[in-house]
Amino acid sequence: MWKTFGFFLCLYANKVVILAVKTLLGMSFNKVILIGNVGKDPEVRHLETGIAVASFTLATTERYKNRNGELQDQTEWHNIVCWRNLAELSEKYIRKGSQIFVEGKIRTRNWTDQTGNKRYTTEILADNIRLLDKKGSQTAVSPVEAQSAGFALESEPTDNDLPF
Repeated sequence: MWKTFGFFLCLYANKVVILAVKTLLGMSFNKVILIGNVGKDPEVRHLETGIAVASFTLATTERYKNRNGELQDQTEWHNIVCWRNLAELSEKYIRKGSQIFVEGKIRTRNWTDQTGNKRYTTEILADNIRLLDKKGSQTAVSPVEAQSAGFALESEPTDNDLPF
């Protein structure tokens, strides 16, 4: 029932990574994969029901040569939102400057502000986060240390994650 929709090649840490994107026939696909640096420590709040929600910014930078052959950097800032256990783990392990891998979905919310204007924001709803900092880094705990402490920075699988 699964059909390969396309292949993407990524260069990360001098290794080529092939990502095969699969989708059910006739269905759409909403998947975001980002590797970047955290712009600020996660801000965590708890809903009345006790559910934790964390938000932080992530910077991704593209480097290219302009018409004059000079290297240029273009940085995009992404708003990342984590829920439940992933939010609590983000608060504990992620710090400003941490390099992380984020996998999730893009979401756009709208609301009416105090002056009556309709406002919009686009966020990345994180399903999976991996710490990429080198061992010994002062900004975050390595994935090995997080796992040895009984934590993994990824959400629990849902029915949508199962390939059958």
